[in-house]
Amino acid sequence: MTIADAVFAFLGVGALLAAVLPRVVAGRPLSMPLVFLAGGIVVYLLPLPLPAIDPVENRLLAEHITEICVIVALMGAGLALNRPVGRRRWATTWRLLGVTMPLTVVLTGLVAWWLLDWPPAVALLLAAVLAPTDPVLASEVRVGEPTEDEHDEDEVRFALTSEAGLNDGLAFPLTYAAVALAAAAGGGWSGGWVGAWAAQDVAFRCAVGVLSGWLIGRLLGWLFFQARSPVLRLSEHREGFVVLGATFLSYGVTELLGGYGFLAVFTAACSIRAAERAHGFHNVLHDFVEQIERLFTAVVLFLLGAFIALGGLAALTWQGAVAGLAVLVVIRPLSGWAGLLGTSLGSKERWVIAGYGIRGIGSLYYLAYALGQQGFAVPAREVWAVVTFTVLASVVLHGVTAGPVVTRLDRLRGTAPPPAGGQ
Repeated sequence: MTIADAVFAFLGVGALLAAVLPRVVAGRPLSMPLVFLAGGIVVYLLPLPLPAIDPVENRLLAEHITEICVIVALMGAGLALNRPVGRRRWATTWRLLGVTMPLTVVLTGLVAWWLLDWPPAVALLLAAVLAPTDPVLASEVRVGEPTEDEHDEDEVRFALTSEAGLNDGLAFPLTYAAVALAAAAGGGWSGGWVGAWAAQDVAFRCAVGVLSGWLIGRLLGWLFFQARSPVLRLSEHREGFVVLGATFLSYGVTELLGGYGFLAVFTAACSIRAAERAHGFHNVLHDFVEQIERLFTAVVLFLLGAFIALGGLAALTWQGAVAGLAVLVVIRPLSGWAGLLGTSLGSKERWVIAGYGIRGIGSLYYLAYALGQQGFAVPAREVWAVVTFTVLASVVLHGVTAGPVVTRLDRLRGTAPPPAGGQ
């Protein structure tokens, strides 16, 4: 037996499990991501001739695997949302982005600076990479498949899905801020980088990301649904793999223009959905991209489990563990609650939205990316240990509780859960 034989066998088993597990664990105190994470840990604890998994040594590979997983998930999230974009329609989302996210970043940075005694740049880096939410890791808190009715999604699922779609891109300016601060001041503090950062990394790149995604989405929406030629009107052929073309095109073109590709992918998905909101082709696209997303998620979490089994948490201190848990059970819930004050949401809905700010694959991507851009005053393995522990704790905590909590919330509201998204 060779390593390649074992890899093929594990890939086969993993693909079959990715198809079966979402239906098996639906509504139970268990989740598919948790199963694959635990599977990676168990398999790599066995005396088998398996390749070493180390995102610190293989940073570029870790960056690109997680990058693909995130952009595929963003396309799926945008296509799933039934509600048109608007100031009032998305009021909960804007609060989560404008109040909850900044509060989370500030409090996380202060905890890292005070409790871990990390320099300002590293504290900001930790806050930046733990800023984006990742509901893909708990299917019960995501919206279901696309439907014709813009009101056919409850506020909890809508808020968490739309928040994740946008703050996965908005975490990039924060990551660049940490990189710029490290380059300017090393282990200290400097404000000379702020002006250039605000103009280039915030204003310009965000604007290019949104505008590019909107234009590409409009163009693809016309091509899919309105092109005069049946050959070009791709919705007539119902081939789901074209969603990968839309994903990679919007991401690649925007990155070439200097914008944020994550923002572009989600914006393009919303624009495609708006082009012909009631067309069944959206379900074809959504189902295909969700299957790809599920496979990548399974692979990434299995590899993360392998990294943990091989000593990925060896550099974790008790202070790092406390900081990670504080983000999940104190900082995000309180910041989320503060952001939702004054809305029409009930107390239970506010706590569910506030509490399920899941940390996951986006955090791994941002960390791998940032460490490739600039050296930081804290060893990379120590930062990786804190982020890995936080993701591990989030997968366990949120994966075990999401199903029962959301099911109970649906019962209390007297509403049936929306159609399963297949995750």
